[in-house]
Amino acid sequence: MSTPTWADVLKAAEAVHPFVRRTPVLRAEVDGRPLVLKLEHLQRSGSFKLRGAVNALVSGPLPERVLTASGGNHGLGVATAASLLHLPATVYVPESAPQAKTDRIEAAGAKLVRHGATYAEAAAKALEAASEPGTRYLHAYDDPAVVAGQGTVAAEVVQDAPDVDAFLVAVGGGGLVAGTSLAGLPTFAVEPERCRALGAALEAGEPVDVEIDSVAASALGATRVGDVPFAALRDRVTSVLVSDAELLAARDRLWEEFRLAVEPAAAVGFAAWLAGRTEGELPCVILCGANSEWTP
Repeated sequence: MSTPTWADVLKAAEAVHPFVRRTPVLRAEVDGRPLVLKLEHLQRSGSFKLRGAVNALVSGPLPERVLTASGGNHGLGVATAASLLHLPATVYVPESAPQAKTDRIEAAGAKLVRHGATYAEAAAKALEAASEPGTRYLHAYDDPAVVAGQGTVAAEVVQDAPDVDAFLVAVGGGGLVAGTSLAGLPTFAVEPERCRALGAALEAGEPVDVEIDSVAASALGATRVGDVPFAALRDRVTSVLVSDAELLAARDRLWEEFRLAVEPAAAVGFAAWLAGRTEGELPCVILCGANSEWTP
């Protein structure tokens, strides 16, 4: 597969524009330090995943049907994209997928199939079912068009807040951070300590399998970073880790200070910034999703 470029991201921004929301940026100050929050959790489907799904589907002839596997957010993005494009969709999820996400996948009109204990097991089953002619299997992150679509989040930030000098991005399979890194700004790839597919890959020099055990696993629970994202970002990002306690505290602080209700995975970048593990005079934290059962 080819490695996407910033030109691909800008092309994707035009392609997805009719279907996605241009989410706002919020300039803020916390503990006397300025930062920009990209409110991507306000996206249709509740996360950035809609962008990559739409771009992948409109980049060529539309298939007869769409099939995918997901921990939740990608499935919801694909279900929403398929609905917007009037295509039938089937989404395979692991048995552990949260009901807050699976209910929304079905509400968006997709058929839901639960299989296996992990995303990898659900994906293997989905690939078996994707052999039917006319079916497009849409990978959650290991697809150049998906990566380019996710990069449109950063493209909006660059236009709306041109003084931003760094990005802080949550990492699961690597699609969002890879697309973001193509903007050319210092990019900090943030993962939970026990959910670190990218960190392990950077240490090994190639994607490797890791154990997953984090409160953010439903969104960041890829057991292996994608080959396409890794090729795009391996020399472009700095890996940062946060604990589950830190990311939950950051999630709560986003609510207490700004009344922003995000899922645990979306708070990891903010947690790293609060802990002083990133750089930048005016960094942008991408709040990437809000699909969880949540109470303040």
